[in-house]
Amino acid sequence: MLSLEIITPEKTVVKDEVDVVEATGAEGEFGIMPGHTQFLTTLKIGEIRYRKGNETVYLSSSGGFAEVVDDKVTLLVDTAERSKEIDVDRAKRAMERAEAELKSLSYDQNEYRMMEMALLRAVARIGVASKKI
Repeated sequence: MLSLEIITPEKTVVKDEVDVVEATGAEGEFGIMPGHTQFLTTLKIGEIRYRKGNETVYLSSSGGFAEVVDDKVTLLVDTAERSKEIDVDRAKRAMERAEAELKSLSYDQNEYRMMEMALLRAVARIGVASKKI
């Protein structure tokens, strides 16, 4: 088993013993099982999954860091929401706002990157919300 902690600046979202953890890092998707080598990476905006027995839990994250040491997985993330906690209508409105703003901005404007990140967060939240159990 792996000891998993998912921590945001506000609270510890998950503290549990799990079988597998999967997330999106700087180099792409990765999975961690017991016995994994020590590991440190940044996390991109996207989905975090972990499995405990027959249950898979899905979370949306806005990025952060992942560390694996001695079967302990620590994810320090800006935000983390379980699929059942996501307000899909709110996420869709955020996606629509970001898309509209991106159409009116040029790539070299400072606001462009902020709206691009907002769009990625909204898309991740909608994708994770579709996996409600």
